[in-house]
Amino acid sequence: MAAESFQVKQADQLLVSVMGYLRKKKHHFMKNDSILAAKQANKRLKTDKALRLSIIGEKLQWFQSHLDPNKIEYTKKEAGELIENYMCRFNAELEQIELQNSIKGRQGRQHGSRETVIKQTIERERQLYEGYGIEIPDIMNRKHLKFFRDWDGDLRKLPNIKMKKLSARDAACSHPEVADVEAKEELNKAEEVA
Repeated sequence: MAAESFQVKQADQLLVSVMGYLRKKKHHFMKNDSILAAKQANKRLKTDKALRLSIIGEKLQWFQSHLDPNKIEYTKKEAGELIENYMCRFNAELEQIELQNSIKGRQGRQHGSRETVIKQTIERERQLYEGYGIEIPDIMNRKHLKFFRDWDGDLRKLPNIKMKKLSARDAACSHPEVADVEAKEELNKAEEVA
């Protein structure tokens, strides 16, 4: 009987140690799963951030390529016109898609998903512009415009570019405003000298 109870105790101890081992293993695997989930979430965040930065970079490059080299600063009205041109940047592509869809003998719509994405983008930008404003580089300030013109397209330097929200209401102002105090002071000094 003593031998049986000893064997039962050993079996119980072995069972307890195996169960403890399995619990630890399960906990270990759960730990790995949580680490893996955190790594995947971090990777998604980095991918989302990279995508957002590339979209902003493309937008800024469009604005940079369409700046008038003779202007030293823009008024809000001129910046509004530049935004209107920016929102019309897909017109040629939409015309091409319409032309391809109008050809007889074709079934369905070719490039339908691209057309949908373009129209949604235009609508979203239009709502932003007519609402609280679309974010553009601060081209109404001489210093910021000069820095933006000198920008080489490096996405790591995006935080250094001063951005400003401009809405359709701001651009519709009939009187031209000078955007910064420095420009007003320069104008006053020029008037005093003359």
